[in-house]
Amino acid sequence: MRPLWVVGDIHGAYDKLRALLLRAGLIDFDGAWTAGDTHLVFLGDYLDRGPNGLEVIRLIRSLEVQAQEVGGQVTALLGNHEVMFLAALVFRNQDPHDRMGFREYWLDNGGQTRDADLLEPSDLGWLSSRPAMAASHGWLMVHADSLMYLRMGTTLDEVNSEVSRILANPDADEWGLFLNWFTERMAFSLGEGEVKARRTLSMFGGERIVHGHTPVYVLLDEALHGPTLGAGAPIPYANRLCVAMDSGMAYREDAGFIARLNPQGIAEVVSFPNGGPVY
Repeated sequence: MRPLWVVGDIHGAYDKLRALLLRAGLIDFDGAWTAGDTHLVFLGDYLDRGPNGLEVIRLIRSLEVQAQEVGGQVTALLGNHEVMFLAALVFRNQDPHDRMGFREYWLDNGGQTRDADLLEPSDLGWLSSRPAMAASHGWLMVHADSLMYLRMGTTLDEVNSEVSRILANPDADEWGLFLNWFTERMAFSLGEGEVKARRTLSMFGGERIVHGHTPVYVLLDEALHGPTLGAGAPIPYANRLCVAMDSGMAYREDAGFIARLNPQGIAEVVSFPNGGPVY
């Protein structure tokens, strides 16, 4: 079985992402793919907060091509910050005075105007074609710890098709509703979270869920009540049915991690700045 590596929310932390991928042996010092047939999955939120979202996007796009050439695979999911960014761009001509508030919402959530200014049409097309869900090695992979995906279909293909339809259709009401759904979080950690996780897995398949969206230190503080020192690694929870992967790498100077997963759980963690534990 080929290796599976997963990266949570990056939010423009380009240099930190490069360092983590390098330490994991997935790229070389020039940013070239060195991971052979590995499957590398990014869970969304490439933009905003941090200064170099566009560089993050272009690195991922480059790795997609390089990995495919040697039998590897890179999967990059859609996060809510990509939807915010796209909404600000898609509706700027239709709504130049931002009466619908999409641009204000994006900026209030860490939007970086530099990313919009330097964006090229191919970057926009790539962002608009991101899937919402994927599966590999028994893992169901999504951006958000939310039940929102259950509202959009009963299979991965149905959900991804519905998201594609929304992003291709400049209907402000649908985009607004989609963004509102992303405000939901901690579905699998609060109020019968394990039951909700099992319901999601029963619908879409897989043995476990891996997600970003809610930083691990927030999840620990607000739902799991664990030690915040645990924020330096992915957090298994809901009877180990779920793993939280948002390391908060754009929020804290010393934060950031990526993980290798296997069907049984977390196999290896590489963290910033000092390596990481092996599970």
